[in-house]
Amino acid sequence: MARTTDPSVYAIAPGRPFLDLLAHGILQQQGGDPLTLSRVTVLLPTRRACRALAEAFLRQSDGTALLLPVIRPLGDVDEDELELRGKADERSDALPFGTLERSLLLARLVQASPLAGGDSANALRLARELGHLLDAAATEEVGLDRLPDLVPAELAGHWQQTLDFLKIVRETWPAIKAEQGRSDSAEHRQHATQRWIEHWQKTPPTGPVIAAGSTGTIPATARLLKLISRLPQGSIILPGLDRGLDEAAWAAVQDEPTHPQHALARLLDTLGVMRDDVVDWPHSLASAGKSDQGRAGLLTAALLPPAESHRWRDLRGGIAADALAGLQRIDAPGPREEALSIALAMRETLETPGRTAALITPDRMLARRVCLELARYGITVDDSAGMPLIQTAPAVFLRLLAAAVAEDFAAVPLLALLKHPFCRVGMARGDLLRWTRRVERKLLRRSRPAVGLVQLVSDLASKPDLLPPLARLAAIAETMQSEDGQTTTLKTLLQVQVIAAEALTVAPDQPTPLWQQDAGEALHALVVDLLDASDQFGAVTPAEWPRLLDALLEGQVVRPRRPSHSRLAIWGLLEARLQQADRIILGGLNEGTWPPQAKEDPWLSRPMRAALGLSSPEFRLGQTAHDFVQAASGGDVILTRAAKVDGTPTVPARWLLRLEALLDEKDVRWQGSLAPQYLAWAEQLDTPAQSLKFDPPKPAPPVTARPRSLPVTDIETWIRDPYAIYAKRVLGLRRLDPPDQPPDARLRGNVIHAVLEKFQQRHMATLPDDAAALNELFDLGRIEFGTWLEQPDIAALWWPRFERAMRWFLAYERERRSDGFRPALLETKGATELVAPGGAFTLEARADRIDRHDVDGRLAILDYKTGNPPTPKQVNSGLAPQLALEAAIAQAGGFEGLSPAGIAELVYIRLGGGAEPGEAKRIEGTSRTEIPPADDLAREALARLSGWVAWFDDETKPYLSRPRPQFVDYPGDYDHLARVAERAEGTGEGQ
Repeated sequence: MARTTDPSVYAIAPGRPFLDLLAHGILQQQGGDPLTLSRVTVLLPTRRACRALAEAFLRQSDGTALLLPVIRPLGDVDEDELELRGKADERSDALPFGTLERSLLLARLVQASPLAGGDSANALRLARELGHLLDAAATEEVGLDRLPDLVPAELAGHWQQTLDFLKIVRETWPAIKAEQGRSDSAEHRQHATQRWIEHWQKTPPTGPVIAAGSTGTIPATARLLKLISRLPQGSIILPGLDRGLDEAAWAAVQDEPTHPQHALARLLDTLGVMRDDVVDWPHSLASAGKSDQGRAGLLTAALLPPAESHRWRDLRGGIAADALAGLQRIDAPGPREEALSIALAMRETLETPGRTAALITPDRMLARRVCLELARYGITVDDSAGMPLIQTAPAVFLRLLAAAVAEDFAAVPLLALLKHPFCRVGMARGDLLRWTRRVERKLLRRSRPAVGLVQLVSDLASKPDLLPPLARLAAIAETMQSEDGQTTTLKTLLQVQVIAAEALTVAPDQPTPLWQQDAGEALHALVVDLLDASDQFGAVTPAEWPRLLDALLEGQVVRPRRPSHSRLAIWGLLEARLQQADRIILGGLNEGTWPPQAKEDPWLSRPMRAALGLSSPEFRLGQTAHDFVQAASGGDVILTRAAKVDGTPTVPARWLLRLEALLDEKDVRWQGSLAPQYLAWAEQLDTPAQSLKFDPPKPAPPVTARPRSLPVTDIETWIRDPYAIYAKRVLGLRRLDPPDQPPDARLRGNVIHAVLEKFQQRHMATLPDDAAALNELFDLGRIEFGTWLEQPDIAALWWPRFERAMRWFLAYERERRSDGFRPALLETKGATELVAPGGAFTLEARADRIDRHDVDGRLAILDYKTGNPPTPKQVNSGLAPQLALEAAIAQAGGFEGLSPAGIAELVYIRLGGGAEPGEAKRIEGTSRTEIPPADDLAREALARLSGWVAWFDDETKPYLSRPRPQFVDYPGDYDHLARVAERAEGTGEGQ
């Protein structure tokens, strides 16, 4: 292709300080005259690059005061400047739609579509996707009017549904823009850029114009670059043009969108410039060093287009010996190790005065991890790509408030709101936390149906010291609550939310922290924009608000105003373009992260995009590949990746795999590039200099501090895990239930115990007929379950099991009474005293049920179970002594109203309600073990207990943790205190 003019196109090789060379060259061109320098216009790809170029001028001038050139980002056209110069015309666009305003307006259109599913948050997300399609079409100058012609109607019925939906962007949206005389932002920028082109064509600028660092991926920008290259004093400076590729490979690059040179190849074609006509930026810089030709040759060979990769065998011998000099690799086991290794590499850089380091990664989670790891050294580094607004403290508080209102202030969302650092409820923060802990323990940490804030206020009516803060919270919350299903406007919901949030975050003599610092200011700006644009949105129900709020916050980013560290930086891919540092660390080099996974268009298939004229999804991969090559070409580069993320093996970035394939994994240079020292340092950092050896806990409190009474339910625990009794009875520790504990087996057991107790009390002598008895049992069950039955899982699963269990129980009860047994006591407390070396020891019990036989007057001890009862062998061995000890108390006349008597039987009644609804398990002999008669079993259990009490009345005898672990097959409440897990892993006892 022959050029028709003489364009001025230069290139700066990868690995060289682009902006310093650019600034140095411009200063040389202008001869140091500050007035002349101010006439120069420099166009760069990003605003951050513009700020960095200004700093580069200061470096190159050694701090001398300068009138800097006009530095602006490409595409950021100043419309007012055009008008002041009298260059605006009738095509000048009115105010373009802001991204937020357009999304809300499009969402209102989407809400009318069945694709939105009647959900406002879903409608907003779909509207954003439509906005992306509009921006892509405007940026690539593609009309959407040809959408109906992409697929014949008879080939795809579902496409017709999508096509009907896309009428929003084909017909409705253009009509709205025409009616309001406005345009999309991308469309506005494209038109403004085109007007600048036309303006400069008619009136070329009198001063030098330099466009640097752009790959011209936007058609309007590429045309502007073409014009600049042909201006009398215009120049184009390309970043990292690869002139090492031969012609065959270069031809293949133009058809391979994932290649790092693909965008530059297209740009050269637009400019009408041959690659050989591009020359190096001629203005050298002594401090910049030379471009690393060996590394450039290695990357050129490794990243050959797939059609040319068969040449690797021939290219291996031509790789320069120093191609990997200054390149290091870290293959970390996981993200934590990767982040810590990167932090150590950055910290190492600070050991050399004046030396700088930067992490470049698209993985924002990795960036946050590195920031946290650097904080252990007191080093504060912000991620310049920003933090998602939705994750910041002010936004989280708004989300917690919305969720709490939507769930009527159930325990979990209420506690999350109260414990947020911003929450005050008109109190000092410390006072609020102390009040919250008291309310939490008294009201919220128990199993009960979810209740609202009004019920909580009622529960605290008798506790005036706890009521006022909750009453204030209820008054504030009342302003946010409305009738279910009632629709309102986005503006109303947002205003009410903000007013309530401010009221909740104000403390005495302290303003609200909601709008403070970078995150608060960003949230305030978003709220103001939302209030201005909220009229564009459709009706919303309060139940939708939490999800809609999340959708509104998504995609918003809080960026630091200025670098937090002068020598360390963390950049995203866009922020890193044209930037420089002495050490460059490329993090997150895994497929799907860097390079990212090609994002599929939710509306158009690949053939449709191609037919419409849109670029393929892989085009972005070529841009990220160019970013990789530019960064990896430096003199001190570290490449990092994690072998596993969230326990899942990862695939190395294709560029790493290509380097390994080209060099051969056995190549000593490739193996030598590994930098295990960082991983070793990371491991040593958290490894103590000396491992502390510890034995299992052996607390031996004085006898006076040891319990002198225990219920029979604790005796089994005392036998199997004495340490649990020490923690519970000596230290006084209790396990806290989770807030609003969901219904569990304990609740079901309590319900069954209460139902059977009340039923038996009414019918101690005789039973009613089956129909009346069952109705009575079911009525009692409904009363005891109460509002729990309103929950679908309770009604569908528990209630049928309860009915089956009650039917079985009634049949069993009739059979039992026909055998001569009648209830004597129900849910009755009893006790007996044992003589022990440390003084009297009281054994306490609460028997579920004790029956007396009509003929011989002997007693039967019964216990209701909803789970599996102990086996006869466990009872006989003393590991499960509950029933036997209750029998011993009954033998001694320890139950009030029951005289001493012999024991006829011990019976466990299991009421599961499953396939086998119930079972009466009588403790009796088996084929392997003969169980003694119940009287003897009771006496033996009491004798064992007496010996056990005497053993622990010796203060040299410790309360051991699980001394017989084979008999403890369940987690205990105090296992963490006894370091059970550590001992099981072999890191404690005997280490």
